[in-house]
Amino acid sequence: MVYISVLGYGTVGSGVVEVLKQNKDIAARHAGQEIEVKYVLDLRDFPGDPVQEKIVHDFDIILNDPEVEIVVEVLGGVEPAYTFTNQALCAGKSVVTSNKELVAKHGAALMETAKAHRTNFLFEASVGGGIPIIRALYASLTADHITEISGIMNGTTNYILTKMYEEGAQFADVLSQAQAYGYAERDPSADVDGYDACRKIAILTSLTNEQSVNYEDIYTEGIRKISAEDIRYIKQMGRNVRLLACARKNERGMYAMVAPFLLEPDHPLFHVNDVFNAVYIDSDMLGATMFYGKGAGKLPTASAVVSDVIDAVKHRGALINMNLPAQQMRLLDFDSFVCPFFVRVRREDLPEIQKLLPVAQELEPLIENEAAFITEPVSQAAFAAAEAKVPVISRIRIYT
Repeated sequence: MVYISVLGYGTVGSGVVEVLKQNKDIAARHAGQEIEVKYVLDLRDFPGDPVQEKIVHDFDIILNDPEVEIVVEVLGGVEPAYTFTNQALCAGKSVVTSNKELVAKHGAALMETAKAHRTNFLFEASVGGGIPIIRALYASLTADHITEISGIMNGTTNYILTKMYEEGAQFADVLSQAQAYGYAERDPSADVDGYDACRKIAILTSLTNEQSVNYEDIYTEGIRKISAEDIRYIKQMGRNVRLLACARKNERGMYAMVAPFLLEPDHPLFHVNDVFNAVYIDSDMLGATMFYGKGAGKLPTASAVVSDVIDAVKHRGALINMNLPAQQMRLLDFDSFVCPFFVRVRREDLPEIQKLLPVAQELEPLIENEAAFITEPVSQAAFAAAEAKVPVISRIRIYT
């Protein structure tokens, strides 16, 4: 019997308890012995819920109990999650987390602490919910040189963009609908402004390199400015728009970004709709692969957490060798990143902006007194310089 404790009885925490109860036999078969939740830490009580008999309000009870070998941290946020995680690792307990903020900010340091105390720090559920992308990167693609990771890593924004495309609706209207359905938080900033996806691509990029990426260095842009009018043009082009978190490597180094991109129908990410997530990877030996599934939700995320718990049980006293280095990578200056742009301007401004930007294709105007076109590939700096001189109604990058 292996005893674990769960920090937080919210959506994911209650899901972990449920998965371990319903699939107890499956977990025991894979782990080699039964896994039992001994404590659940929460500020609240849950009268009438069977978990109440396991509820504790003091983390020290868990920390000082030698029977507890694994701690599941699903509190979210940086504190007190970091303090509790660090203390548990120092006490010789492995920690499993779904907390992307914690991993993005302190993952490398916590990994070093885990190594020093011969424990494990596992975080499969921190990126992509139930999609097994992290294990694939550190265990299955270790013989490959990965040149690109691009993904739809936020279900809320993907749902919003899907509905805008299908219904021709404005962003604000679909956001309200997503909030009503529980797909978006009351304060949706982390999702719609790209911060959630930014932390996830930082984690994935760090796992595939000899240096870690600081999420604060990643260019991040959300979807608030995409309009129903943009969608009309996007449909005319036969493309789709998705918020992509990308890391691309070339001979000079690494670019990383989060921004809306237009996709062609032949790209696998074009067809990822609603709340689903997908991560596209290109590597030198395997080539293009994609991992697809539910990127959030109670049971999909809990499933990934329990998978890590089982791994921690199987590797008690042995280190799971994950590459999350402490040394920080210096990303390439995003101003030098080159891509085509879809652009909308006032009709009267078209001649002036064409002097500043190379135009690959003019589009049939769909809105009175407007002009729309696709540029040749240009740097971000060149586009920003043109935009500073000529007002632009809208612009969206094109994935190439």
